[in-house]
Amino acid sequence: MRTTVITLVAGRHAHLRLQLRGLTRSARTPDDHVVVSMGDPAVAPLIEAEGYPAHTVTLPAGGPLPPSAGGPLSPSAGGPLSLSTARNVGAECALARGAELLVFLDVDCIPSAGLLGLYERAASDPRHGSALLCGPVTYLPPPGPRGYDLGRLERSVNPHPARPNPPAGTIRTGDEYDLFWSLSFAATRETWTAVGGFCTDYVGYGGEDTDFAQRAAHAGVGLRWVGGAHAFHQHHPVSDPPVEHLHEILHNAAVFHRRWGRWPMTGWLTRFAEAGLARYDAAADRWVATAAHAGRGRGRCLDRDARGNSVGT
Repeated sequence: MRTTVITLVAGRHAHLRLQLRGLTRSARTPDDHVVVSMGDPAVAPLIEAEGYPAHTVTLPAGGPLPPSAGGPLSPSAGGPLSLSTARNVGAECALARGAELLVFLDVDCIPSAGLLGLYERAASDPRHGSALLCGPVTYLPPPGPRGYDLGRLERSVNPHPARPNPPAGTIRTGDEYDLFWSLSFAATRETWTAVGGFCTDYVGYGGEDTDFAQRAAHAGVGLRWVGGAHAFHQHHPVSDPPVEHLHEILHNAAVFHRRWGRWPMTGWLTRFAEAGLARYDAAADRWVATAAHAGRGRGRCLDRDARGNSVGT
């Protein structure tokens, strides 16, 4: 089975280097690696300097947010990145280059030595191969002065508690599609086609993962948790709630509500409301930003789960 890793990159160069080095240490190295650079001209030279055989696809940086039911939008400089479009482009490129199994790996994630082999084993099993395949993700603490030691990462396995963590070598059938996230997952060519890729109505930050999972459920595509297919998420600061992404999240929440009839990211929406940054307009059935958002700073550093709930790091 021809296995291709797909990674999106905009900055995070140190994280990308460690991912590439982690892949070279893999027990089953990828047949191909498509790296999608989102307006980042430093990506291709970095990969070349590493001597790593990846294929780079370059997309322009994000543009302004479109009009939204979330209210007036004030995108940050450069505009939000279209993660959905970038993932779709990466998949299209990988399939054109002969991929049979697509492995999406967030740029922050270092694969365990067994990740690719276990995904491939699951994809080759007729009981599981037509499903979305998801591995456990460990959020690493900040690295020490010497950085992360790739040779010792396996000792740091401590998967995110909000998701299943089956024993290594086992596969668990799941039905909680809201737990899906794109940090680390795999899909065969046929499964990707059945789902139809990521919806490109989403812009910037939040919601597109949950929508993708709902598309999978609607298409009758199953969900599997692959034990032992560990990925290690390198630490970086995030804020809770993600104030800098407020307008993107409100826009994307409105898109999801329009498509699926319920609100996603309820943890974040609730925190925005509690902080006086957004409110639910019952008459219009929409979430809107308030004037209090202007000038507000970042929240405390936490990591999120798929519902926009936060887990401290």
